[in-house]
Amino acid sequence: MEGEFGSFIKVWTSVFVCIFYCYSIGKIVPKGTTRLLCVLPVVCLFFYLPLNFSSIHLGGGTSFFISWLGSFKLLLFAIGKGPLASDPSISIGPNPPKAHLSPSLLVHIPSSRNPTHHCSSPRLGPSGFRPQTPFQRALPLHLSAKLLGQKMNLVVTSILRQSVYEPTLKFSTCVIGRRWASLPAVFASFLVSGLMHELIYYHMGRVRPTWEVTWFFVLHGFCLMVEIVLKKALKGRCRLPRLISVVLTVGFVVATCFWLFFPQFLRCKADVRMLQEYRAFVVFLKNVVGLFSYKRY
Repeated sequence: MEGEFGSFIKVWTSVFVCIFYCYSIGKIVPKGTTRLLCVLPVVCLFFYLPLNFSSIHLGGGTSFFISWLGSFKLLLFAIGKGPLASDPSISIGPNPPKAHLSPSLLVHIPSSRNPTHHCSSPRLGPSGFRPQTPFQRALPLHLSAKLLGQKMNLVVTSILRQSVYEPTLKFSTCVIGRRWASLPAVFASFLVSGLMHELIYYHMGRVRPTWEVTWFFVLHGFCLMVEIVLKKALKGRCRLPRLISVVLTVGFVVATCFWLFFPQFLRCKADVRMLQEYRAFVVFLKNVVGLFSYKRY
């Protein structure tokens, strides 16, 4: 455990150094290709840093926040889409409307009123609600959000929308027209999300990818595409009652999670390792408390 805390200090010191470097780049290098070339080494470093951990908590958390969110934020910053921080007062990029950090970064429940959100209808589709991290389950949040009608605009949603959905939407609009342009954009967003979850799994367990998690997101993306087609064809008619929609949503998520999402999680023995890490952390705290007590007396 002491070694993990040492790695934690080294890794996050490197992260803060990279942040100051990017801050300097933002001041002196204009957006575009030159800034992108300056940022790419940091992106590569962010993909490497979680490999310094053997702990599933530190490795998985660092992979999620640094390798995924941090890297995508840097790429957006390189092309002039920011800010890198949720608070515009400490932003190192342009200042669009402030992004909000929800305490629940586990689920992806965008607002159905915004056409750029690749979301499921609260009545029709079972595919819009899914776990957003591989080591925590969010079905109670899914269900409560479904029943209470809550709308959670989360950082993951914003990053995927800006980095994947919107560019794909713009390209597909030029190629296939506006009516069906959202279909490839939705699919691309789910595909990228699946690939990034594969990376997090690898950082957590060093297990060779089996691509089950990617197929999990591809399946959900495909179902959401079918839902969009049906909604456009039906034009608001034949909507399912809310209760049936909730049952379908939860049932679909549970079935596909046990089929495709959790096997890789269990294959790297994440559940066993998490319990071991909890025990090790408790022992570490006892040793620290004992050391201070010994010095005191």
